[in-house]
Amino acid sequence: MQFTAAQIAQLLQGTVEGDPNATVSKLSKIEEGGEGSLSFLANPAYTQYVYGTTASVVIIGKDFALTAPVRTTLVRVADAQGAFAKVLAMYNQIKLDKKGVSPQAAIAENSTLGKDCYVGALAFVGENVKLGNNVKIYPQCYVGDNVTIGDNTTLFAGVKIYSDCVVGKDCIIHSGTVIGSDGFRFATGPDGGAKIPQIGNVVIEDDVEIGANCAIDRATLGSTILRKGVKFDNLVHIAHNVEVGENTYIAAANVVAGSTKIGKNCMFSGQVGIVGHLKIADNTILAAGTGISKSITKPGEAYMGSPG
Repeated sequence: MQFTAAQIAQLLQGTVEGDPNATVSKLSKIEEGGEGSLSFLANPAYTQYVYGTTASVVIIGKDFALTAPVRTTLVRVADAQGAFAKVLAMYNQIKLDKKGVSPQAAIAENSTLGKDCYVGALAFVGENVKLGNNVKIYPQCYVGDNVTIGDNTTLFAGVKIYSDCVVGKDCIIHSGTVIGSDGFRFATGPDGGAKIPQIGNVVIEDDVEIGANCAIDRATLGSTILRKGVKFDNLVHIAHNVEVGENTYIAAANVVAGSTKIGKNCMFSGQVGIVGHLKIADNTILAAGTGISKSITKPGEAYMGSPG
């Protein structure tokens, strides 16, 4: 994949300052650079590097004033960081644009695949599975019986989705995550705990991203639900029958116990713990290490520590 400075400028609606035929085939930090690489300058703390970088092309703000000569070709744009993010997205799309079914994949005959799907080696797709268009299932994934996955969703290597779960469109689930494992429910008695069967499922709506090594438990009855736009970091555990509201962001090592309902647009930092059967209001902010043992009813509040 090669682009000239002129092509990059056209893509980003920018202007070239230097050699319009300068060619790049990789991306780099501005302080590392290297011939044939494309970089950007947005943070003033890195200004010094633009004068010595060996990157072939650097994206830079249109109003940035040089105080010394540069060796690189510049592409001037309105927003250098936003422009480089657009380049990163394009690069990632090309890199991850896989199609076709590996001969080493196992797919049940009564399952259906949409257009341009990818199923990698040693992936397993069970009975009566429905995959939308452009779904990507990387090697060693497991998709259980009666699962539905919407258009443009990606399961990276080693994701496991148990039976009867539903995943929406434009979702990303990272390696090692398990969707639909049993909720932790036991009926204790004099002879020990008897397991309560977990016969519900997990429903993940559109545009959800789940990090690596997360566990989203299936409901005892009904559904555990992640609403549209939810974003999880790595190592998040969501217990049975939890509901996470739209556009809520949860950082690493969070644990939410069973049947708790979390509102919209919440933001939880790392290592937050929430006990079961609570309600968390919309727009709640929880600082790292916060423990919540009572419902939060007033929207837009911030908490830290153990507020009780």
